[in-house]
Amino acid sequence: MKKIVLIVILISALGIMANAQDYKTGVGLRVGPATGFTVKHFLTDKSALEGLLTTQWHGWGFTGLYEVHNLAFDTEYLRWFYGGGAHLGFYNGDHVEWGTPGSTYGVLGIDGIIGIEYTFEDAPINLGLDLKPALNLIGYTGLWAEFGLSARYVF
Repeated sequence: MKKIVLIVILISALGIMANAQDYKTGVGLRVGPATGFTVKHFLTDKSALEGLLTTQWHGWGFTGLYEVHNLAFDTEYLRWFYGGGAHLGFYNGDHVEWGTPGSTYGVLGIDGIIGIEYTFEDAPINLGLDLKPALNLIGYTGLWAEFGLSARYVF
């Protein structure tokens, strides 16, 4: 938890020390308990769609999110965001504590997201930190939350 608070403070400090630029689309990597690819595309100045293709438990998952972005800490282009969406995933039962060896599990559920992100002025790079709670409605049912750190090339 201390590391996460330190990362949020670091991202906030970077926002105060530098100017940022806006972006329309960003493509990159997301690390956390589920690691993979992220694509974010802005529909308007404040609304974006984000897609995540991740791997976890020797399986994969796809998450689609709608996000609302707002200015954070009165710092231009440092944004906080929130939103929601859905996920679909398939996991190997040999590699999950709740699974049956030799089985594959399919899940479908809903997701929320809240986070903060910063885009650098001198490089087409965007960094984001978020918390994404999720609830499986079909398949192995359960509620969990995970933090993620994203780095994107923006254009």
